[in-house]
Amino acid sequence: MLSIAVIGCGAIGASVLELLHGDAHVRVGTLVVGATKAAQAHALCQRFAPGARIVQSLDQLDGAGGVAGALPDMLVECGGHSAIEEHVLPALARGIPCIVVSTGALGEPGMAQRVEDAARAGGTQVQLVSGAVGGIDALAAARIGGLDEVVYTGTKPAKAWKGTPAEAVCELDALTAPKLIFDGSAQEAARLYPKNANVAATLAFAGIGLQRTRVQLFADPAARENVHHVLARGGFGEFELTMRGKPLAANPKTSALTVYSVVRAIRNHALPVAI
Repeated sequence: MLSIAVIGCGAIGASVLELLHGDAHVRVGTLVVGATKAAQAHALCQRFAPGARIVQSLDQLDGAGGVAGALPDMLVECGGHSAIEEHVLPALARGIPCIVVSTGALGEPGMAQRVEDAARAGGTQVQLVSGAVGGIDALAAARIGGLDEVVYTGTKPAKAWKGTPAEAVCELDALTAPKLIFDGSAQEAARLYPKNANVAATLAFAGIGLQRTRVQLFADPAARENVHHVLARGGFGEFELTMRGKPLAANPKTSALTVYSVVRAIRNHALPVAI
């Protein structure tokens, strides 16, 4: 049985715990959360992961007062961008494979290289999940034959862009038609829209990189869902993909497919047959 540690007990982390409850091949042995989330974490573990240890750092598992042999087989990051620095890098350096949800964090200058270096130092691997978008397998395969162009267009309801640089581009509440709020590289999108950068960054890492992947973001007052459109051209030919994602019930800002992609990635490491 695969023993995992999950970082975070927000909407994604809680949903992952719920979906894995009773799984015969995966056991959530550890939940890593900040001190302010301890009560919420205890309630979640009582429901979905009885017996799981709740810690603030993996160091508590095998450090002073820790339990020998208590380190997980795998670390699953569901804790947001800051969790990469705080938890993923140390885990990789210690040889613990990691699954990462917050792909957009790797768009920060130097972070992707730091993650790769930590994995090399630990002799292990980090897996970036596909998240809210599909076609990642086809895009990564097409890269082998050579990609010429990858364009990602993301459309969200106008209100979903509040609190972002989009407010300096237009008056979101006054929109009557879709408005282009960003057109540039995935690298720049990750910098300006970090909370909305995961899909663009995932496509960039699967395809032609952060600098060459073009990103267009729209605010649409009539939209009721998040729409992802991917166009790729290269030696393989051409493909277009459009996805209209339903939000996660526990957090409308998160795609339900993101949670499902995390659970799929975990199970692919635990089951005898993976796809």
